[in-house]
Amino acid sequence: MTLEQLKIFVAVAKREHLTRAAEGLNLTPSAVSSSIRALEERYGLCLFHRVGRRIELTEEGRMFLPHARDVLASAQDAERALKETGGLIRGRIGVSASQTIAGYWLPPFLARFRETYPGLETNLLVGNTADTVGDVFHGRANIGFAEGEVEHPDLTVRAVATDQLIVVVPVRHAWADGRHLSPTEIRNGDWILREQGSGTRALFEKALAAQDIAAGDLKVLLALPSNEAVRSAVLSGEYATVMSEAVAAPDLATGRLVKVGMDLPPRHFWLLRHRERYRTKASAALEALVTARTSPETPAQPR
Repeated sequence: MTLEQLKIFVAVAKREHLTRAAEGLNLTPSAVSSSIRALEERYGLCLFHRVGRRIELTEEGRMFLPHARDVLASAQDAERALKETGGLIRGRIGVSASQTIAGYWLPPFLARFRETYPGLETNLLVGNTADTVGDVFHGRANIGFAEGEVEHPDLTVRAVATDQLIVVVPVRHAWADGRHLSPTEIRNGDWILREQGSGTRALFEKALAAQDIAAGDLKVLLALPSNEAVRSAVLSGEYATVMSEAVAAPDLATGRLVKVGMDLPPRHFWLLRHRERYRTKASAALEALVTARTSPETPAQPR
């Protein structure tokens, strides 16, 4: 049974005339007759009485008619959904982002995306860089944004902005005097850092390695799963941490946190897509919006 057969059956039932149904469908009467006959023969029943030049539904035909109409209506709804999704009128996009990006950089873009495409629903997953890589790789997200370096054979990776990591301490900390930290001070300090798998943690440890300081040399008192948790813990005592300058900006402005004399290289924010998964029109539209307003040299500051 095909949708075309159902469409012909409903048209004949409505008009009770093969020729007029054929004219309405822009088909030949023989094509309409053949379609009805094929449907009847396939299921071994008669859908229409042929009475002279007239045609009318049998009892079986009357029972089948509402089902045929329901199927055609559902098919029309499905076609409409595909057209609306393809036209970005409605649909859903899965986005995954690591925490700094999700909390400070990405929200303005998502707001503009919603304004531009109000019928599209955005499902945002938030984790660390490793989580974002997994979300995009396994198809839980159409597109991802990560702050850590990503090397994955199945993902395309594109830089869309830059960010600056800084070391900060509370104003009462000994390092708040502006001194440039020595390797010995770095090793002996009490640190609170993001968890393993965080892009911030990974890039900080890479910067330490460039100064011949092993990650295991640090006195890491706590490893916490969010920027806010790290910030709150650091403010509670005399601890040091590393975070995005965008994350620290409000506390730097009020003097609650102080930037420490330790040079760290800038980092990129990366856009991730799966190489082989279908690139939906919604994800392409979000990517276009982000890349039209940013570049690898664009500072990753709140907007």
